[in-house]
Formats: sequence, C-alpha cells, structure tokens
Amino acid sequence: MNETIQRARDVALSILKPSRREIEHGLELHKNSLVCESYGFSPRAAVDGDAVKAAVKAGASEVEIQDMTEDMRMTRYVTDPLEREEYMMAWEAAGVTCILQNAGEEGNSPLRLMKRLARFTYVTDMMRDFVCRAVTSDDIVAAKAQNKHCLYMTGNGVPLPQDWGSVEEELRYIRVFFQLGIRMMHLTYNRRNMIGDGCAEPNDAGLSDFGRAVVAEMNRVGVIVDVAHSGWKTSLDAAKASERPMVASHSGCVTLNAHYRCKPDEVIRAIVDTGGYIGICCIPRFLGGKGDITTMLDHIDYVVKHFGADHVTIGTDVAYTSSVSGIESQKIPKRGPSRSRWEALWHPNEFGPEWRREHQVQSMAWTNWPLFTVGMVQRGYSDDDIQKILGGNVLRVARAVR
Repeated sequence: MNETIQRARDVALSILKPSRREIEHGLELHKNSLVCESYGFSPRAAVDGDAVKAAVKAGASEVEIQDMTEDMRMTRYVTDPLEREEYMMAWEAAGVTCILQNAGEEGNSPLRLMKRLARFTYVTDMMRDFVCRAVTSDDIVAAKAQNKHCLYMTGNGVPLPQDWGSVEEELRYIRVFFQLGIRMMHLTYNRRNMIGDGCAEPNDAGLSDFGRAVVAEMNRVGVIVDVAHSGWKTSLDAAKASERPMVASHSGCVTLNAHYRCKPDEVIRAIVDTGGYIGICCIPRFLGGKGDITTMLDHIDYVVKHFGADHVTIGTDVAYTSSVSGIESQKIPKRGPSRSRWEALWHPNEFGPEWRREHQVQSMAWTNWPLFTVGMVQRGYSDDDIQKILGGNVLRVARAVR
C-alpha cells in the first residue's frame, strides 16, 4: 500500500476498533469472496497537467477540456507506467473482483453516452490480462477464478435518438447499447426527462407512459433497470412495471437520513418485491448521521433487518484517485466561473459547511473495501450473508435479468 491507501485504512480502523480476530477473519473472508460493486468507478489516473495547460493556453473550449481531462483520468494508466502501477495497486488493495462501472456520461444522447463506454472498452482491451470487460455473469465468476478484475458496464441514462417519431423508434438504441456491452441503465439522472422524474425535481409525477415502454424494452433485452437517481414515485412506478429484478444501485435509507437520494421503505419494498436490491453508497451527505463507515454499515443493517440480506449490496459511488492528481491539477491555469452542468440538479445549501469532513471520506475510501467486510464481521453477520452483500446479490440479479 502507498501512503494514501494506508492513511485511509488507518482512519477506518480507528473508527471501527475491531478485534484482532475480527480483522483476521474479515480480511480472509474478503480475499476468498467474489466482490462485486453494484455501482462505482475503477481507479482514476491523474491528468497530464502540462498537456492540459497547453490546451488551455491554445484556447480550448470548456467541452474540449472536459473531454481531455476525463479521457486522461479514465485511460492514462494504459500508457503511463507509474499510473498503471498505482491503478493496479488500488485494485489489489480493494480486493474487488468486479465493478458495475459507470460507463456513460449522464443524459440520453447516444453519442454522449458512448464516450465513456469507448474509454473503458479501450482500457479492458489494452489491459485484459489484469482487468477485462465482463458481458455475462459467468465472465465475472471467471475473472475471480483467474485472479483478474473486470468491469460490467452501466450507463447513466437510457440512449434515445430523441426524434420522437414513434415509441418504437425511440427504443431502438437500448438494444444497440446492450450489444455494445451496457448491462444496466439509469432511468433518470436528477432531472426530469421523457421517462420520468429525477430525484432532485421538486415534484415527482412518476413514470410516464413512454417510461413504461422503456422498462418493458429493458426487461425484454436484458438490461437492469436502475432508479438510484430517480424520484420516489418514479422508482415505485418502475418497480411495479418491471417484470425482472430492478435496483437502486447506489443509494441509502430515508428512515436513517431523509435525503432525496435515499429511498423510503415503500420504494425499497417495491424493489425487493421484484427480486432486486438497494446498493448502499459511501457519500457522507446521503448517509447522514456521522457520515462515516459506521453510518454506511448502519444503512446495510437497516436493509438486512427489514428486507433481508438477499436485497442489499454496496455501490460506493466513489473512486480511488491517483496520489499525484493534486500536483498535476495545480499545473492547469485557473479559468473563470462556469455554469452548473445540466444534470447537476442539487438543492441549494442543503448539506451545510461540514458535510464532507476528511475522516468521513477516508473511512469510506474505495480501497477500504476489505474493512467493509471486517465491519460486517464485527456486527455479527454470517459469512454467507456477507458474501451475498459483497457480490452474491449482484450476481443473482445479473443472472435473472439476462
């Protein structure tokens, strides 16, 4: 481990205070388990600060700079030996077999959704001896058996041509993106779209008629319906419409923290009744309470107690970032203020000044996955239930949907 990974681990251990037996058993169980994250990001590389600086000075637009830096963060470990070494170190420290990888920029434009998918396809093509692209649940199992890692691609939106000629014409890209490797899609992302309402909209009218057709087509093709960023009524309607297991891949429980990115019991129950699951995230402001690893475990406890261990997973929604990322980013000239991105619809001033303290973030660092397992051992979970939460539930839903 490097200093960044070790510091995060020390913070989590200082909060959990597990016994030696709990640590030893948890780490061994984690090592021997198929660990499948229900929504997340593979480790991120640092940008090449000098190259971005040159682009800024040459007059590159905001869109160019965004594409350039995003591409570097997602692919630079393919070509830079030091970034590759740290990328592989982070995977090994986390002990994660598979990530349901965010591989589609938020929205519904097929071309926009394709960019991240192309980048992660490139990574898994070029580094296939270490991290491969999983297209079936059997590929995930094979990756574990071969001591490899894999990405099971997801999209942060349903691809729509937005010609609005007919319902059937609008649905045609769902199958195309399935053929490209996407296995899960968000119905909405914070804002309202033609499918339904996002979680941050002040009013939630639920799933539209078109949205019901989208859910039916996703069921038919074999794409998991994800309502993590959808409004509560939209989520409930989708669960009632879906004939296959569906999920809220990275969320939390409203009963523990009344935040619109979490789900109330009624919605969780509807998701569970489809055979799906709710993934617990590692975002302090969504979790509430202490906003650290113990709070994340509290949300897992709540779902297990009220809905069963078969229906909860961990979808951290966080990523490990290269230890030199800050140094490289400082090389980039500061630019003027920019407007908020369209999909970044968050209620103003809701989190307060201390929603993201360093110890909260470090305790739930992506590389602390083995300590998530230690925490569940500490709370008395059986090995069987822990393995369901770590990956078995994700695998079961992936098999049931396709």
